[in-house]
Amino acid sequence: MWFSNMQKDKKNIIWLASYPKSGNTWFRVFLSNLLLDSKEPVSINQLEKTPIASARNIFDEITGLSSGELSFEETDLLRPDVYREYANSEDGLRFLKVHDAYTFLPDGKPMIPESVTKSAIFFIRNPLDVAVSFAHHSSSSTENMVKAMNNTNYAFCSKTDRIHNQLRQKLLTWSEHVESWTSNIPFPVLVLKYEEMLDNTYETFEKAVKFIGLEKNRQQIEKALEFSRFDVLKSQEEKEGFKEKAPDAEKFFRKGKSGSWKSELSGELAMEIQHNHAEVMKKYGYT
Repeated sequence: MWFSNMQKDKKNIIWLASYPKSGNTWFRVFLSNLLLDSKEPVSINQLEKTPIASARNIFDEITGLSSGELSFEETDLLRPDVYREYANSEDGLRFLKVHDAYTFLPDGKPMIPESVTKSAIFFIRNPLDVAVSFAHHSSSSTENMVKAMNNTNYAFCSKTDRIHNQLRQKLLTWSEHVESWTSNIPFPVLVLKYEEMLDNTYETFEKAVKFIGLEKNRQQIEKALEFSRFDVLKSQEEKEGFKEKAPDAEKFFRKGKSGSWKSELSGELAMEIQHNHAEVMKKYGYT
């Protein structure tokens, strides 16, 4: 088999987990700038140090299989071993972005293997703002995105009419997604609120750096933050595009603010979100 069970697993993966449009990519840009410590900002199209866990090319390269010829269920069963191989293939910390909810396979084992996981950072954002940002990202209506956020069967890349560049990702409802990553998890999880990333930027990012275990000083963190400013990211996207942008979306880096829902989300839809996600919103101070 392509994966060997002879070696002891390296517990070196840090998962950068989030429901979409919650600050994950911003943090990845910051982390890339922090790790590379170069004299100019890292290109948003060169975030190889923080790839997404659902990337089809990573799965195919590690397994030697063509994932496009496998069913969703077959790829799901292989993904834990893919991550074990990914972790064991190099020394040092490895980072993986993930939008999948923390779910379990038919055999009862989690898709995210504890044996190679050091920790996770979970990014959370007010679901009212998520609905607006997600709608723009998906070139869809806010009505459709609110339905998706309320749908326990919602998944990315789940249509069978074509082969997507990513594997299927089960998101569940917004609340279920949050709870899956923050309740009863067998490894350390740091929750970062998008709003705190905006309002208390240095302190919030410094807390994440310390949680990861990186020995970086204030000057290095501030430089990485400067290189990751929203206007820098928008300028890069305008000049060179962004390969992670959805094909039909106008742009990926749109506003980078909180509270946009107040002018872009109808009162009816806002009430629907507040009703369906009241418990989790209250838990994280969004009510």
